[in-house]
Amino acid sequence: MTPEPAVLVRQSCHTGEGPLWHPDEQCIYWLDIPNGLLFRHQLGRVETATFELGTPVGGMTLQQDGCLALFMAEGAVKTWRHGHFLRTVLEEVQEERGNRFNDVIADPEGRVFCGVMSTEDRAGRLYRLDPDGTLTVVVENTGTANGMGFSPDLTRMYFCDSRQRTLSVFDYDRETGAITNRRVLVRPTGDEGKPDGMTVDAEGRLWSARWDGARLVRLDSEGGELLRIGFPVRNVSCVAFGGPEYTDMFVTTASTGDPETNGELSGSLFHLNLGIHGTAEFRSAL
Repeated sequence: MTPEPAVLVRQSCHTGEGPLWHPDEQCIYWLDIPNGLLFRHQLGRVETATFELGTPVGGMTLQQDGCLALFMAEGAVKTWRHGHFLRTVLEEVQEERGNRFNDVIADPEGRVFCGVMSTEDRAGRLYRLDPDGTLTVVVENTGTANGMGFSPDLTRMYFCDSRQRTLSVFDYDRETGAITNRRVLVRPTGDEGKPDGMTVDAEGRLWSARWDGARLVRLDSEGGELLRIGFPVRNVSCVAFGGPEYTDMFVTTASTGDPETNGELSGSLFHLNLGIHGTAEFRSAL
């Protein structure tokens, strides 16, 4: 039988995104991007902490010391812990004034791949932010740079572009952080939705959240569909593994301010446990 996702935290997030399990604190963090909100929830508890960040935040990584690195509007990057900003990594990116970061991921060497939105004036980009502060454009002309993940052997990096409706794979060089030889694995059409956030499980299978597709899809490493899980909301935005054994799956969704169209539960954080293991996210070293 197809498993049924359960609501873990009832919310009405405009754009719920960026779920990130914090193993030190044993809790899940996630965002409501345009409203500048950060949520924190521990399994087994009723209450959820909400923090107002004062600006849109598109994505976040876990730093090596356990604080969060928040990727924000105007290309700003700041570290944060327990309700307080700690340090500014980037004040802004001049080319991204009027824009914001979207999805991000740390690699095994502490670098961060960080995408930005496209605007009326310019296509989006995927950057790589190195621990020494160097910011490099690694992919030009993206639509909406979105979910990313690494193969277990660390030779591949997967990348979603929601506006172009593609899930692609690059060859990845851990030593240099270079990504090359891009190939499109999946290009959904019609009501299959747009590839949004994603993650990779311990078996090397891909989990693709589908914006405007009302589903979460498990794929093999070449893009073949293995499992489809339906959701009672249209905009399924991202997925992350966590929990004590990394078998808990946390799935964010978006109401986009229209729950009547997108589903009464849209904007909530959903939970699944299929007995499939994920792995801990790499930590950034910014």
